[in-house]
Amino acid sequence: QVQLVESGGGLVQAGGSLRVSCAASGRTFSGYAVGWFRQAPGKEREFVAAINWSGTSTYYADSVKGRFTISRDSSESTVYLQMSSLKPEDTANYYCAVTVSGTYYPDEYDYWGQGTQVTVSS
Repeated sequence: QVQLVESGGGLVQAGGSLRVSCAASGRTFSGYAVGWFRQAPGKEREFVAAINWSGTSTYYADSVKGRFTISRDSSESTVYLQMSSLKPEDTANYYCAVTVSGTYYPDEYDYWGQGTQVTVSS
């Protein structure tokens, strides 16, 4: 079993940048694909980005493509989501999750973190 802890959220002005991290404990991310999702109040959890188990393929929601970058470090213990050109509509609680097989849908993911809040002011 892998435990996930997100960090790096906070308050940022529109147009700014922020990097959130997802750290694994219990075991590494080796063998897992890792995804980032977000959920705003009153809305469903939505896919943001994912990276495959080898780090060779990445996937993005259309709403963040070109602005967000997902990456995983060589130690396989941390995954990052670099967010740039942030917009107020990016405000949400951001969650990381891991899956053996899956990409876009929350139900495909096996373990989840508790989330980190990102707030973008206009």
